[in-house]
Amino acid sequence: MRGATRRLVAGAVVTATAPGPVTTACSSGDATGGPAPTELRLAIGGESEEGYDPTLGWGRYGNPLFQSTLLTRDADLRVTNDLATGHSVSPDGLVWTVDLRADARFSDGRPVTARDVAYTFTTAAKSGGLTDVTVLDEAVAVDDDTVELRLSRPQSTFVNRLVSLGIVPEHAHGPDYARRPVGSGPFVLEQWDEGQQLIVRRNDDYYGAKPAFERVVFVFTGEDASLAAARSGQVDVAALPSSLASTAMPGMELHRVESVDNRGIMFPYLPADGRTDDDGNPVGNDVTSDLAVRRAVNTALDRRALVDGVLDGYGRPATGPVDGLPWYEPATAAPDNDPDAARRLLEEAGWRDTDGDGTRERDGVRAEFSLLYPATDSLRQGLALAAADMLEAVGIAVTPKGESWEVIYTRMHADAVLFGWGSHDPTEMYNLYSSAQAGVESWNPGFYDDAEVDAALAAAMAATDADEATRHWREAQRGFGPAADAAWAWLVNLDHTYFVDSCLDVGPVQVEPHGHGWPITWGITGWRWTC
Repeated sequence: MRGATRRLVAGAVVTATAPGPVTTACSSGDATGGPAPTELRLAIGGESEEGYDPTLGWGRYGNPLFQSTLLTRDADLRVTNDLATGHSVSPDGLVWTVDLRADARFSDGRPVTARDVAYTFTTAAKSGGLTDVTVLDEAVAVDDDTVELRLSRPQSTFVNRLVSLGIVPEHAHGPDYARRPVGSGPFVLEQWDEGQQLIVRRNDDYYGAKPAFERVVFVFTGEDASLAAARSGQVDVAALPSSLASTAMPGMELHRVESVDNRGIMFPYLPADGRTDDDGNPVGNDVTSDLAVRRAVNTALDRRALVDGVLDGYGRPATGPVDGLPWYEPATAAPDNDPDAARRLLEEAGWRDTDGDGTRERDGVRAEFSLLYPATDSLRQGLALAAADMLEAVGIAVTPKGESWEVIYTRMHADAVLFGWGSHDPTEMYNLYSSAQAGVESWNPGFYDDAEVDAALAAAMAATDADEATRHWREAQRGFGPAADAAWAWLVNLDHTYFVDSCLDVGPVQVEPHGHGWPITWGITGWRWTC
């Protein structure tokens, strides 16, 4: 750590800034011949308040640290082995057979067996946690190193459960597991001071590449404290928003990582005809239910200006929910920043400004709607305000409103909402656009419904071949995209911005998903000091 010394006092990490000139420790020793730092300090947010139990959802983003997964994805998002040595899928897609390596042991010394894998998947299926394995019918240990995962129906995206679900030990998985995890991953939990820090130590019995650091400390700080810690050399990696990415940071370098962490406007798809959801919340909007309005919004918005003006250049224009991923359909990208074309769409659909107040009307309905965003999110506020200004120029009046999530959840079927999504799992496309998911939790909140899109999504999910699934995913995008049903107006994909110690090599990075958890830690076992 630059210009600082650390010591453990009474179980807590204390950091003291060293006086005098700064010297940088090196992997082969520092300027005075001393050893390289053996502790890494990260301010990257993402504390898991529910604890570290994969059967409840821990580890879906980044490295689960304490547990192994059967499979993993490399820097190019290709599926590779981790705890598994190989896997196969039956021709009908109902049985996934996984062979396990024989040298993996849990941190308490017990071997990892197929029984533990079967137990993990069975428990996750019953828990109703954030890792969706509801398609699992049963998990069976065939022998010590072979497990069969038997599904109730084919699901092409089940491979992502093998990638994301950390394996827990049947013998040590109890009520306190989430706060005292036992696993076969590269790290062991040493201390968790909730709301302050998490200290993990290297698992020297890990079967894979050993981390270069004896300890890693995750400090849980807000933006201002993380910025101050990075400036003073108190942390080696700090995640900061794009608004702070241009800050001068001596001894650190900016790492901007592309992501599919997107932001987009969800449109209520149905007209307001008095219907409600099961909780009595209103459903429908007489303006956004009109195809011409949705297409006009998509056409009028200047997404490059949103990236440059709101994200300070740290991002990319978004054309859909899966930009750049292997199942993305580039042909769905439609031209934007064309207010004249947007005006023509509205005129042809009968939306005209007959009273000269700047807002169009049709049959007594004004072309206006509210755009909700979480009140504490300054980035979404900026996007909402900028989008409203762009749409005012074509005669659509948008009123941005910052609300609590509690309010948004009661209004999201009737008001447009500025949501954020983004995943390495194409199941998210199914959840956002399938009519079967309409009004289910936060999925398909606009009640979008198209029979051809439904058929393509269902075929993608049921495919037993990855290439076949991709063809159907792309077909679905051609139906719900901005040039077709325009069910959403996707705005931007964020760059995730990190300040990293100039002497720390964090290796290759993945295109990162939506910003929960610690996606940058995907490759932490390969991080090394270089000077």
